[in-house]
Amino acid sequence: MRILKNILLATIISIGLHVWAQQTPATAQQETIILSGATIHIGNGTVIESGYLIFENGKITEVGQGATRKQGKMIEVIGKHIYPGFIAPVSSLGLGEIDAVRATNDDDEIGDFIPHIRSLIAYNSESKVVESMRPNGVLLAQITPQGGSISGTSSIVQLDAWNWEDAAVKVDDGIHVHWPNTYRRGRWWMGEERGWKPNKEYEKDSDAFKMYVAHAKAYSKTSSVSKNEGFEAMQGLFNGTKKLYLYAQGEKEIIDGVTACKEAGIENIVLVGGYEAYKIIPFLKQNNISVIVNRVHSTPDRDDDDYDLPYKLPKLLTDGGLMVSLNAVGQMERMNTRNLPFYAGQVAGQGMDKEEALKLITSNTAKVLGIDANYGTLEAGKSATLFISEGDALDMRTNIVTHAFIDGRHVSLETHQTELWKRYAGKFGQN
Repeated sequence: MRILKNILLATIISIGLHVWAQQTPATAQQETIILSGATIHIGNGTVIESGYLIFENGKITEVGQGATRKQGKMIEVIGKHIYPGFIAPVSSLGLGEIDAVRATNDDDEIGDFIPHIRSLIAYNSESKVVESMRPNGVLLAQITPQGGSISGTSSIVQLDAWNWEDAAVKVDDGIHVHWPNTYRRGRWWMGEERGWKPNKEYEKDSDAFKMYVAHAKAYSKTSSVSKNEGFEAMQGLFNGTKKLYLYAQGEKEIIDGVTACKEAGIENIVLVGGYEAYKIIPFLKQNNISVIVNRVHSTPDRDDDDYDLPYKLPKLLTDGGLMVSLNAVGQMERMNTRNLPFYAGQVAGQGMDKEEALKLITSNTAKVLGIDANYGTLEAGKSATLFISEGDALDMRTNIVTHAFIDGRHVSLETHQTELWKRYAGKFGQN
């Protein structure tokens, strides 16, 4: 009987491992690879027709037009398109798997001011959600904690790794702050009327943040034996080694939040969301603020807003001279991240040049996150993190990725979703 139980247990475990196992991460690049004959989208607005791209040891060595005499493994990509790997900022990829199963979610911690919480150590590189990003060209992401006033510290990873240590591209790049809203919805469970109403605790909540930052700044000048992990984590904001990601939507909230941070001596500030940022572009330019705009596939927040404001917001800010990036924040954000290229395509549909729209998820994002020395564009000396598509990568009808490389490693495009697609395509005779 005991033997039967052991056999049953082993069977269950093996089935579970088969169901949940990640695609095996790719091995390091072993030989020179040459991509020849494609349209190359550099990621900085430049396009090379009938070009070639060469990379070895994980780095791009040559990019040019026409033919090359370089020897190596030739991959014919005539008529196809080469793009830099897309970068998803402000994402909870790898921090949650199934929203309805609490044990699979690790994107939020108890507490209101917890800058020392590091999202990287909770990152699950074997997430099925993570591996489903690669077939659309999303190859890097900023893994970001959620919740609270100061949510914690983010890190940037590449999306093909055995563990979080292998995945890390930039560790502890910034701290994420959710500025309070001047309005809030009525808490019906407490007997309040539904709908929006002035937030009477706005000043109190704002002052609480200012006080915490002031204490953290004063902490750096003390020589106390006891350590405060939260204050320790904040020090990077004052010495410039970390960025502050400020989540604010309204005009007043943005101005108050930026002003409070600047007065505290925090210089590197990135605005996340910025729904009304287009109203105060001169203020943002004066303070050198970049903006990460929330996903554009959404409806206006207010009845009197333009119906297409979410669609055209990135263009309004770009035309105003701001550095703009796109994210996928919204309902079911983790799964929506795969649609990042199509959000950029939506912006192109609002009149932005297609290559400028591409920058919103490549070079601009790399600059905002501080990884542009190695990622974001296809240039000699940078990481060979790129993919090949049969068509326009910003169009969901033609973005069919055939090859993807991360640091020169040829990564798998197989996921549990492609497996199901093949299975049922065969059932209905579509193979």
